[in-house]
Amino acid sequence: MNPEIESKDRLIVALDLEDIEQAKALVSRLGDSVSFYKIGLQLCMTGGYFDLLGWLVEQRKKVFVDLKFFDIPATVGKAVKQLAGKGITFATVHGNDGIMRAAAENKGDVRILAVTVLTSLDRGDLDDLGFDCDVEKLVLSRAKRAVALGCDGVVASGQEAAAMRKSLGKGFLVVSPGIRPVQNDDDQKRVVTPTEALNNGADYLVVGRPITAATDPVAAADNIQQEIAIACS
Repeated sequence: MNPEIESKDRLIVALDLEDIEQAKALVSRLGDSVSFYKIGLQLCMTGGYFDLLGWLVEQRKKVFVDLKFFDIPATVGKAVKQLAGKGITFATVHGNDGIMRAAAENKGDVRILAVTVLTSLDRGDLDDLGFDCDVEKLVLSRAKRAVALGCDGVVASGQEAAAMRKSLGKGFLVVSPGIRPVQNDDDQKRVVTPTEALNNGADYLVVGRPITAATDPVAAADNIQQEIAIACS
């Protein structure tokens, strides 16, 4: 992991919620417990996405735009270019070399993360999709191409973070979703605990339901922050 990242900034809370007001209410409730938020497709469909983005920036929060841009390279490049100057830290792209290159060439002040293999997929899912290789090999292949094409990092399970660090070194970011502090029974399949992900070399951890669906979201966030601080000490 990159030792220069502030411990508190390593936790990214995924605001996968019903509407903008619900998202704002949760951010306000979490207060200083969380400094970094991911906003994705669900909130994009509400019509208030960029209003929420601007509000988060006004609250001095870091913002991860997780829209997984996937289209012809020219369209992806133009879409990414529109994000410049809005206070966005990360944005995701999902696709082949041309798509990743176009995103990287038009990123401006936004850092581009290439999605490797979604953490909701396992070996059986890859078989269904026609990928004749194991998950780790596919993740490593996509990560190598992403870094070579100018992306700033990748989105990948903490399960594969150690292999990426061994193969590619430290000169890129690893953002790991599928973080579960306790035993998991939802749609995320390749999951790890915060400590496991960080020890494997992840820089940032994306956590959604363990915080957003918790009876006490503040306590849940604080517990994860404490675990992160210990793992980084």
